[in-house]
Amino acid sequence: MQNSEILKKVKELREITGVGFKDCKLAIDECNGDIDLSIDYLRKKGISKANKKMERVAAEGLVAIKEEDNKISIVEINCETDFVAKNAEFMKFLEEISKITLKNKGNLKLIENENIFGEKKVKDYLIDLIAKIGEKITIRRSMFFDNKDSYNFYYIHNLTTQSIGKIGVIVNIKSSIKKDELLDMGKKIAMHIAAMNPLSINLEEFDKKIIDNENKIIKEELKNSGKDNAIVDKIAKGKLNKFINDNTLLNQIWIMDSKKKVKDVINDKMTINKFIRFKVGEGL
Repeated sequence: MQNSEILKKVKELREITGVGFKDCKLAIDECNGDIDLSIDYLRKKGISKANKKMERVAAEGLVAIKEEDNKISIVEINCETDFVAKNAEFMKFLEEISKITLKNKGNLKLIENENIFGEKKVKDYLIDLIAKIGEKITIRRSMFFDNKDSYNFYYIHNLTTQSIGKIGVIVNIKSSIKKDELLDMGKKIAMHIAAMNPLSINLEEFDKKIIDNENKIIKEELKNSGKDNAIVDKIAKGKLNKFINDNTLLNQIWIMDSKKKVKDVINDKMTINKFIRFKVGEGL
């Protein structure tokens, strides 16, 4: 076949199967340009089935946290149903990916190209797993903390195992106090973050775009409600301050004691450096 014919068939095969150019070209070459045989070829390889399923929405799954020598990582893997999230093979895959995530410092590209179970690259193993289980599965996001002069604490909500669940939180705290003495408070702060979902630690770290957008929405709502323009700015300022307090960790009401804020329970020997919160499917 001429190159133009090959390219035409590759294009046709891609439209039918949703598979990438490279795999379609290989199938066409292996099957001498026969489209039906090429489809069977891709199905046998598990590629066609996997790629077609990648068009679906996967908002279920699990979050896993892995800690070692004060290095800690978190990764979210999604699937389509909670049933598959409890599948033994899915769990085994997640546990291994959690180890790989820590090793590769949360870098998704490195994770995808790492060998898994001593067999093949993660991205290739994932295609086989999708074809076998029959659902879209994605490694959605990951994060890594490594601090020599601070401590990492974590909390998992809706536990499946000790370090796997539906919501995962890591909080990094700098302190002159020994980590063993901070374990209880560190976990409680992580639990608070899981429950209250703050957007930042304080006002200084708050995304200005979010604040500006909220301020705009508040003012429009007030104007639409018929409020006098003379008092709109004053009311809006109060509402915006409440929004900021409700979404900044240090200004939130402490979940363990409604009479206190988070900043009231942190002593002067503790500083919250950063935190991360993953909730399965959030934003999908």
